[in-house]
Amino acid sequence: MILLTGIKFTKIRGIALWPFVLVQTKNPGQILINHERIHLRQQAETGIILFYFWYVTEWLWHFVRLRNWWAAYHQISFEKEAYRNETNLDYLKNRKLWSFVKYIR
Repeated sequence: MILLTGIKFTKIRGIALWPFVLVQTKNPGQILINHERIHLRQQAETGIILFYFWYVTEWLWHFVRLRNWWAAYHQISFEKEAYRNETNLDYLKNRKLWSFVKYIR
């Protein structure tokens, strides 16, 4: 993971773009870093291209269904896994391969 801090984002706190984690604040907390590390793991196991294709496809599906950008974002299986486990700083030590799949509806 290559951490880049102090990035000027308007509505997001951070983003994982393999192998980088870009965050808005100069001193990101452990929870934010853990959230983005979960995304890096997802990207590594699915492959970068498949991850982004899957991510955008899921977002589009939920956006068409919900007509709300933010609600669609929170329905993405990758985001559900990351948000639900971001406070567990040991999550990646015990996480099973392709765990995000159980968050697909």
